[in-house]
Amino acid sequence: MGERVEMPRYIKIAVDVALRIYKGYLQEGEKLRGRSILASEYNVSPETIRKSMKLLEDKGVVEVNKGSGVIIKSTKQAYAFVESFKEKESIGALRTNMRKLLQDRTNIEKQIQEVNEKIIDYSYRFRNTELIDPIEVELTSSSTVLGKTIGESQFWHNTGGTIIGVKRNEEVLISPGPYLEFKEGDKLLVVGYNGIADRIKTFLGIK
Repeated sequence: MGERVEMPRYIKIAVDVALRIYKGYLQEGEKLRGRSILASEYNVSPETIRKSMKLLEDKGVVEVNKGSGVIIKSTKQAYAFVESFKEKESIGALRTNMRKLLQDRTNIEKQIQEVNEKIIDYSYRFRNTELIDPIEVELTSSSTVLGKTIGESQFWHNTGGTIIGVKRNEEVLISPGPYLEFKEGDKLLVVGYNGIADRIKTFLGIK
């Protein structure tokens, strides 16, 4: 995942000055204080202030004159300048969110692959038995095992089925141990012999 690039200091200062103009703290036609004073206020070099003012001048927010200094030119352009950076921030946030979603999808696909490998492993080990393919059962609000662990429910003893995975929200829990607590919405991946589906549904109170 790529890291977020820090906005240059001179751009941050330009946005701050434009925001002050837009909010009316600085008026059109008013002269900004000298570069050395602004440099002291923002704790940067006069060269950084010069770059900030040049950026604002290019955007039509101020006018820079060697003799008269920096004059505020347009509140409207100051607003447009600030809004353009809000949009850039929004795009940046969307890109960050997209990277996270792609990473989440990669993790989920990896988990699904691991479950598939587990299923293949079970199928190979029990290929000479009457073990059926894994079935998926979702726990509803009426399920009798909610709040209990796999061990406490004695799942295998009561159903004859072996839980090889549990789908929970966007996560797949592979080969869950006896201490996994059942929650509403969990989808159990279970292997067992013929007729197991009915036994599981009866045991869990699922119609």
